[in-house]
Amino acid sequence: MIMDREQTTKKTTVSDVPKSLTLYVVFSIVVLIVYTIVEQILSMTSGMTHDTLTTCIFAAFGGEILACALIKIFKLKTKEEMINE
Repeated sequence: MIMDREQTTKKTTVSDVPKSLTLYVVFSIVVLIVYTIVEQILSMTSGMTHDTLTTCIFAAFGGEILACALIKIFKLKTKEEMINE
């Protein structure tokens, strides 16, 4: 049985990108929520806040969400341009 070349090679489609990016976005949001809850509990019990650490955590994971959004936008835009041509 001889298969066509199209059937044997797997092409990356637009639907493959959001699945992997969704995992990163969900992970980032969960980390931010868990960190916020833990930080609130620690600051209430000890009376000490961690301002610099909080800024760094939110900058890192917020930047990750922004990067995922930009990747998705430019991937979709590229695929749409290819379809229109």
